[in-house]
Amino acid sequence: MSANSYIGRFAPSPSGELHFGSLIAALGSYLQARSCLGVWLVRIEDIDPPREVPGAATTILRQLEHYGLHWDGEVLWQSHRHQAYRDALHWLASQNMSYFCTCTRAQIQASGGFYPGWCRDKHHSAGHAAIRLRQTHPVTHFHDKLRGEIYASDAMAREDFIIHRRDGLFAYNLAVVVDDHFQGVTEIVRGADLIEPTVRQIALYRYFGWAEPGYIHLPLACNAHGDKLSKQNHAPALPQGDPRPVLVQALAFLNQPVPPGWQDLNTGELLAFAVKNWQLSHVPATVSANPAFSNGEH
Repeated sequence: MSANSYIGRFAPSPSGELHFGSLIAALGSYLQARSCLGVWLVRIEDIDPPREVPGAATTILRQLEHYGLHWDGEVLWQSHRHQAYRDALHWLASQNMSYFCTCTRAQIQASGGFYPGWCRDKHHSAGHAAIRLRQTHPVTHFHDKLRGEIYASDAMAREDFIIHRRDGLFAYNLAVVVDDHFQGVTEIVRGADLIEPTVRQIALYRYFGWAEPGYIHLPLACNAHGDKLSKQNHAPALPQGDPRPVLVQALAFLNQPVPPGWQDLNTGELLAFAVKNWQLSHVPATVSANPAFSNGEH
């Protein structure tokens, strides 16, 4: 792939500091982009204020820099992109591709967990209602460059999913597609916990008539109990000291070579070696445990 034809990104939400699982996603996307001589962008997905931790966005950017993961260009903040999301919603509405829904989460759970389209033809007004995509061309599967063909359940693929929440916030699936298209992202490298919504995002690309990116879903780091490391599960923040031992552990997690005598290299040299020797085919597709980060000890 020629220089700058590849555009990748890392898009954390500021709901807490980066942890080892976050580093896996960031490092994997960084190495894939740099090995393709491409651009690596950072986007802060700050469109859900109730879940955001004050100061977390600044901390995340500082952590990335501390670990030598320097991005290209300006950071994109989703909180500055509301007009773009409104424009996308307006276009979908103008094409009769969306509708207002007043159903509650409890009602949907009681019916089996997937929304059955109760409000499709009720012509509700905007008052305290969510907006759903009118799903007429469901995406049932997609190709993952690491995992091969991935198939969605019929219920997941056919559901009229929410693109604007009833509390007035923009839905993740809409915002991520609008922004990845805006930034020209050609390949999305992220954690396997985001496999499920991929078919919905591809559906939106097709509704808008936009070129679809490629997808790579990396294995998840889990604690000793098999739970994925996450901010919600109180995963310990990345250590603030020497980043190299943690980067070495992350490379080993991704089944990548570690240079002999890495202790004599600085962070930039270690990452340069990792870029030069990056082999996506060596990355395991399965979820893996990482006991060293399960107890909060650094």
